[in-house]
Amino acid sequence: MTTNGILQLLCYFVVLLLLAWPLGGFIAKIYAPQLPQSFRWLVHLERGIYRLCGIRPQEEMSWTRYAHTVLIFNLLGLLAVYALQRLQAWLPINPQEMIGVPPDLSFNTAVSFASNTNWQAYGGETTLSYLTQMIGLTVQNFVSAATGMAVLAALMRGFTSREASGIGNFWVDMVRSTLYVLMPLSLVLALMLASQGVVQTFSPSQSIHLIQPVDYDSSAEKKTATEQVIAMGPAASQVAIKQLGTNGGGFFNINSAHPLENPTPLSNFMELLAILLIPAALCITFGKFVGDIRQGGAILAAMLIVFIGLLSVCVWSEQAGNPLFDRLGLATQASDQSPGGNMEGKESRFGIVNSTLWATATTAASNGSVNAMHDSFTPLGGLVPIWMMQLGEVIFGGVGSGLYGMIVFAIVGVFVAGLMIGRTPEYLGKKIEAFEMKMAAVAILTPCLTVLLGTAIAVVSEVGLAGIANPGIHGFSEILYAFSSAGNNNGSAFGGLSANTPFYNTLLGIAMLLARYWVIVPVLAIAGSLAAKKSIPPTAGTLPTHTPLFVILLIGTVIVVGALTFLPALALGPIVEHVQMIHGR
Repeated sequence: MTTNGILQLLCYFVVLLLLAWPLGGFIAKIYAPQLPQSFRWLVHLERGIYRLCGIRPQEEMSWTRYAHTVLIFNLLGLLAVYALQRLQAWLPINPQEMIGVPPDLSFNTAVSFASNTNWQAYGGETTLSYLTQMIGLTVQNFVSAATGMAVLAALMRGFTSREASGIGNFWVDMVRSTLYVLMPLSLVLALMLASQGVVQTFSPSQSIHLIQPVDYDSSAEKKTATEQVIAMGPAASQVAIKQLGTNGGGFFNINSAHPLENPTPLSNFMELLAILLIPAALCITFGKFVGDIRQGGAILAAMLIVFIGLLSVCVWSEQAGNPLFDRLGLATQASDQSPGGNMEGKESRFGIVNSTLWATATTAASNGSVNAMHDSFTPLGGLVPIWMMQLGEVIFGGVGSGLYGMIVFAIVGVFVAGLMIGRTPEYLGKKIEAFEMKMAAVAILTPCLTVLLGTAIAVVSEVGLAGIANPGIHGFSEILYAFSSAGNNNGSAFGGLSANTPFYNTLLGIAMLLARYWVIVPVLAIAGSLAAKKSIPPTAGTLPTHTPLFVILLIGTVIVVGALTFLPALALGPIVEHVQMIHGR
């Protein structure tokens, strides 16, 4: 590990925490019944949206109505994206004259962007028109992120309400999340990215003359290319919200490794910062909302400890490189004098540290964007992003969804602690009883079951095995990664799996639906149940949930569930790959 690499990591975490604190306090204020005076300049626009859509903002929703509204709204968005893809050949702003997208791929993409997964089985610049990218994908980037924030707001009200029948109004929560948080931040970030060279234009693809012609084979005939076609488009606006909303879907096929989507080290730093900014800030929001900033601080500390620990493993593994190269007399050990390590699949302008930080952050935060090829990581380096997803996307996680997932683990943690001392468990003044535990079990186990069942179906079916480009152990890892990504709404992939087939498009689409909505509904059920309960004052027997002891308990709960569920599968893939590598196989 170089001094430069350590300084880069320290700079990243310092800036992240410095920005997360004020942003978290700001977000807490927008979910209050009455907005502060400083927000009044946007209130008229907010009220105009309510009048235009016929929304009564003062109307409280029960958890069942809130859940129905979430599901119906997301279904309509899914259908809109599906229709845009199928009809794009006849719609305007299609300068490349792209044809309609096949039904199975349209289904997969529509589900992916509605569920905040942004799994991409296609090349954006060659498959989707500018209109589809803007009106379909970019809009879903906003509303899917706002949906996660709205569900979190409802859960927070469950802790602060007393004997209430409602948990807020979904429309108000979604509009405020979009209008006051996502749109202003995206506008600022888009302008900053455009200043670095991220393309933002409606111009069609541009052809340029090559300085040095390139020879290539085409149908057993040698040809020489004298021109290269460079795809263009309105990328900066989509890149900004894809990172801030933990969406991750790239405008271009190679995502944030593309020089027009991530051209400079500064753009790389800003995009990396955007990935974790709102998830980290929401921990502060949670603490301020429930009236005890220490509660949010404890959750943020748990997230940081797990994140930094796994990041260290990923950096160490990639810096160490491949021992097989050492036996061939090739130096791969990184040092201040001779940087080396495993540079396969990585951008030289970003290097190992920024590539591993991105890989860990994007899989921790349910983002899924990439600036390096995860499939080219060493076995242990590739294990880190896989396991980050398999932990349930709760180490920062998606915007809103990561924190409400972590709160579910906190509920399980206090329940386990209560069992150990023979006391009814409590969390933030609310008793945790049988109903909350049943819903927590559904929310935690649904993604786990989705990943394992999907992987099992793929590896025992001929059509599933046909998509593997690397037979053997690594091929299993590619399938496991794909279903870990879809089953936890991440969206990244090991690139060796040919997933754009009816089999994978359909099965992964179903996995994304289950992982998103079979978690949202139980979380809202928990919110409704907690809101209807009385608040219990703390006593000498109450477990403090802001102490280092609780942080350790929370981390242990997350790690144990992840290990018990996925360690056997990981042992068949990345772990045995690592053993083979160090033994020279």
